[in-house]
Amino acid sequence: MDHDKSVLEVTKSQKNKASDVLANAFQDDPFYRFVIPDDNRRERKLRWLMGKVVDYSILYGKAYTTPGVEGVICWLPPGGTELRMGRIIRVGLHAIIPRFGFAGYRRFDDNMAYSGKIHKSSVREPHWYLWAIGVDPQCQGKGTGGKLLHPVLDLAGRTKTPCYLETHNQRNIPFYEKFGFRIVKEGRVPAHNLPIWAMLKGV
Repeated sequence: MDHDKSVLEVTKSQKNKASDVLANAFQDDPFYRFVIPDDNRRERKLRWLMGKVVDYSILYGKAYTTPGVEGVICWLPPGGTELRMGRIIRVGLHAIIPRFGFAGYRRFDDNMAYSGKIHKSSVREPHWYLWAIGVDPQCQGKGTGGKLLHPVLDLAGRTKTPCYLETHNQRNIPFYEKFGFRIVKEGRVPAHNLPIWAMLKGV
């Protein structure tokens, strides 16, 4: 795949650093503040969760970073955008219930169920799913996020494959719009009133 040589696939040796970067980037995200209200607990639990997201993406999708691991992006590929139980167990993501506690997991699962419905109704053809993107707060505003997006966006453009994402943070919308994503659905997670925006970059 031809792309900026300053963007590389995440290696296993970079996993811990990549997990830290994503955890730091999502520390104040509205969704994770909702799921894990306590700041200290959220920091610890996000490092664990993001480690599993990175593991899953390395094995079954694409995970990219920069040479200094200033930012990380995780994609799931066409045909593999739904998490599969065998794969969840392999990377240890099934341990989320004891890690998050019943109340935290319930909030997390309510969102996953609702966002899953939006996902299915927003894009029916094979597509790339942008699972997570984050830049270390100290490195934001320097174009790292855009660089991380390009490898898969360029591939998707060549193969005429849509790209899809969800965000709970309204401030992220203009960033994604710069790269051709548009809002296709807006909603609120039932019983929690948590806003969510679904965005699609078509072909």
